Amino acid sequence: MELEKIITERHSTRAFSDKPVPRETVEKLLSLSTRCPSAINIQPWEFTVVMGEERRRLSRILVKAMRERNISCGPGAVRRLAERFMDRQRKLMDSIAPFLEEETAFQDFINEGSCNFYGAPVAIIVTIDTAFSKSRLVDVGIALGYMVLAAHDMGLGTCPIGLINAFEDEIREALNISEEKEVVIGIAVGYADPDAKVNRACSSRAPIHEVVRFY
Repeated sequence: MELEKIITERHSTRAFSDKPVPRETVEKLLSLSTRCPSAINIQPWEFTVVMGEERRRLSRILVKAMRERNISCGPGAVRRLAERFMDRQRKLMDSIAPFLEEETAFQDFINEGSCNFYGAPVAIIVTIDTAFSKSRLVDVGIALGYMVLAAHDMGLGTCPIGLINAFEDEIREALNISEEKEVVIGIAVGYADPDAKVNRACSSRAPIHEVVRFY
């Protein structure tokens, strides 16, 4: 029942306090995350933890690149999406918009927030060796799921950040990441700001009959 409660209550944090997260806490979080299963125990995930001034420096680089190249968050689809997918995206916008300042546009909040890791004191950049095929991204996704749940159990907030992989070259240079590594995703980690209204937003989920088939 405890896990069910965590899954039901957990949602992304989009406003963090400036309270620092101790390194040993981050190490514990990553240790729990990497206990997840992976195909034939390959464990292809790699993590670069960025904290303190280095996190702020990285954010300045990402925000600058985002503005210069006019890159925005999107579904990353390679063809036109069915209406049900777009409807789910609209429901996210509807859940967040009431908690934003009147002068703040939803897309600006998401784009700037993503590149700034929503002010979290810790950013974790997830990479994978380019020797692996795309199928091993499944293992990375499982580790990320474990991380989100473990963080919640530890009293931490999280927000996976997909937009940052559009700035792979900038991230590699800023963090001295090898060309042999692919930047998959980032995740903001920290303590949720208890006074931030936006943290009350909780996106809906599609009913089971829309996403499950039984034979």
